[in-house]
Amino acid sequence: MLFLEFQIGAEAYVLDTAQIVEVLSLVNVKRIPQAPVGIAGLFNYRGRPVPAIDLSELTLGRAAQRHRSTRLILVRYGEHLLGLIAERATITLQREARDFTDSGIANDATRYLGPVAQDGARLIQWIEVEKLLPASVSSVLFRQAEEASWPSPESQHS
Repeated sequence: MLFLEFQIGAEAYVLDTAQIVEVLSLVNVKRIPQAPVGIAGLFNYRGRPVPAIDLSELTLGRAAQRHRSTRLILVRYGEHLLGLIAERATITLQREARDFTDSGIANDATRYLGPVAQDGARLIQWIEVEKLLPASVSSVLFRQAEEASWPSPESQHS
């Protein structure tokens, strides 16, 4: 399997590239007033609003640092698209799923933190996208995106 590696703070994490639609340079994100922690806001992707999650804010309580390597990773989240803001997201890694083992730590607040694999002297952890948001947050977030629907470039020229 091919994974995209990135960092949250000083720790390494990966996403399965099969879930990734596109890796984008960090773009402007429209903040959503009173959004839950970790919800960065909405961004325009090819004429449609897509919600974005700041992985650093979600896990560490601080916004991702704006490095040249900070990226907006567009992933499939069920039937929706979701943007993930991640630091140092420039490396791919080839691993087998069996290389990852259960971390042995279960926390309802961080259900998205999946199994871990040894990579030299460090551990890398698999982020499970489908577990990233509680149902209460995803229903509000995707409703907000649908209500904000921007006209597509094609519809503006009709």
